[in-house]
Amino acid sequence: MAKKKIDSRTVRQSEANPLSDLMKHFIKANNLEQGFQKINVEEEWAKLMGPGVKSYTERISLKGGTLMVKISSAALRTELSYGKEKIQTMMNEALGEELIKKVILN
Repeated sequence: MAKKKIDSRTVRQSEANPLSDLMKHFIKANNLEQGFQKINVEEEWAKLMGPGVKSYTERISLKGGTLMVKISSAALRTELSYGKEKIQTMMNEALGEELIKKVILN
């Protein structure tokens, strides 16, 4: 009976996990989710809203599904308040999950 040769590349690929899965597991195992969510929220806010809005943004926080953004310009805050639902939708899409349930601008 002839021995069957096993291709080591096939074995390794079937046992391998994508790096993104390993990172997610590491983050969850070490209770780092909230810190990474905060960083992601701040980065996505800056990308989606642009440099003009970012320059008037003083503070961003995500607590219990509520995105709280402190805007230094009253006029800009009023303008953004008309699009809270759109901001919520855009941020959730950019983050890849439904983290934001409510947006508060102050």
